Amino acid sequence: MADVSTKPYFIRAIYEWCSDCGHTPYLSVRVDERTRVPAEFVKDGEIVLNVSQNATRDLTINNDWIQFSARFGGVSREVSVPVDRVQGIFARENGQGAFFSLDAPEERGSVVRPAEESRVEPPTPGPGRGRLKLVK
Repeated sequence: MADVSTKPYFIRAIYEWCSDCGHTPYLSVRVDERTRVPAEFVKDGEIVLNVSQNATRDLTINNDWIQFSARFGGVSREVSVPVDRVQGIFARENGQGAFFSLDAPEERGSVVRPAEESRVEPPTPGPGRGRLKLVK
């Protein structure tokens, strides 16, 4: 029996941790031909996605794919990300999370160990872009 990758389990665990702590979970993704994301938001072959409950609809994280719908520039889009293209999942507020090395295509399905916990700078909106704020 082939080993099952631990990567999707780490992704789900950090997602739950972010949600439980009131943090905003972000995914860092290396885009390839299998990744379905809005191309206009891809920079240098990478995209960072807000996957919080408020930003996504019908989010599913299974062992092979992360899929959801989200609004980009006010337009609803379907997003599909192969788990093996996820570089990391982290909290926007403090940069804590799990970061991964990407598998080579022939190594998919192997056990992936997260890099040591580190901090990254959360993405900031570009100048002139509005931000929506939830008011209760």
